[in-house]
Amino acid sequence: MNNELDRIILDLGQWLEGLFANWPALRIVVHVLLSTLPLMLAFMGAFAFSTWLERKGLARIQNRPGPNRVGIFGLLQPVADGIKMLFKEDIVPDRSDKLFHFLAPVMLMVPAMIAIGFLPLGDGLTALPLDSAILFFFAIGSMNTLAVFMAGWSSRNKYSLLGGMRAVAQMISYEIPLVLSTVVVVMIAGSLNGQEIVASQQIHTWVNSGNFIKEFFGQFLGWHIFKPWGFAGFLFFFVSALAEANRSPFDLPEADSEIIAGHLTEYSGFKYAIFFIAEYISAFAIAGIAVTLFLGGWSGPILAGLPWFIIKLFSLFALMIWIRGTLPRLRVDQLMGYAWKFLMPLAILNIFVAGLYYFAEQQWGPLVALIGGWVLGFGSLQMASIWLSKLNKSPLLTGKREYIFAE
Repeated sequence: MNNELDRIILDLGQWLEGLFANWPALRIVVHVLLSTLPLMLAFMGAFAFSTWLERKGLARIQNRPGPNRVGIFGLLQPVADGIKMLFKEDIVPDRSDKLFHFLAPVMLMVPAMIAIGFLPLGDGLTALPLDSAILFFFAIGSMNTLAVFMAGWSSRNKYSLLGGMRAVAQMISYEIPLVLSTVVVVMIAGSLNGQEIVASQQIHTWVNSGNFIKEFFGQFLGWHIFKPWGFAGFLFFFVSALAEANRSPFDLPEADSEIIAGHLTEYSGFKYAIFFIAEYISAFAIAGIAVTLFLGGWSGPILAGLPWFIIKLFSLFALMIWIRGTLPRLRVDQLMGYAWKFLMPLAILNIFVAGLYYFAEQQWGPLVALIGGWVLGFGSLQMASIWLSKLNKSPLLTGKREYIFAE
């Protein structure tokens, strides 16, 4: 396993801490700074690059050039936009609750930055290495709901309030299938620690065999996404993650054709920029936890460690961009119905499929469990999804639609 880059980063951090060995209090400060500051700077740089990547990607999908004026290929466009936001006037409505209007973007930004600290970026590269890291990740992430509603309520604007109410309903609804999909992984891995979940996705007898071919395939054939319950769980998780991160086609809280900019209607200048940054950092955090749970985390052939994590992270983000440029926005009733009537029942069924897979693996071996899981387990999920699709279209559930036209 080639984790030399991770070791170099860890050794460099330990060497810098060692310079302050005679000053214990200062050493603690240095340790905190080394654990958080590089991570924050790295993800801020990733945010700037991802905004350029998304604008270029959407432009390519729509057959136009995209940003191409500031810097080579428009690479400095995020810098220009950031400077513009810094100098824009911060307008606060007269009747707004000014304290909560100010706190809302801060409450959205801080949890997003804390959440990425729980991600295992490499072998030993975790800023907040807790045994219950996955639990804390979702606990911190749930604060986004309060921050978004606070922004809508404090603005004293009907469009802002409606956007905030939409966001609360959407986030609470999709948190359930999101967590249920995570329960499957935690149940099979037997741990809430990110590093241990990554380690559980390696075939250790192959990785430590000394045979190059076995080492190569042992690094990725054990990823949860290659198992029937893991593939289904990843689909449920990723769809729910799009809704949690307010990404298209689930971006109803900011539906500009219906409610202007939703909870962001009364925000401008640097506060608006903080909301914008927090949304992208949250998208990175949720994509990072998906990589950890289903795609083997930092493990992979040849480049195991931080490079693999970055490749997987940006691959998922590129998929988000592709979905945004491809799918239309859902209606509110479709959005809520999809979570409660479709995703949640399937996520619960997937827990039973994973339990049966684990039992079969213990009794008859991994090969029998894998074949049986794909044929029976994934087949049952597929049949359940077809049945639920037909049931949700039934007039017994939806009722007869009546349209009243203005005269």
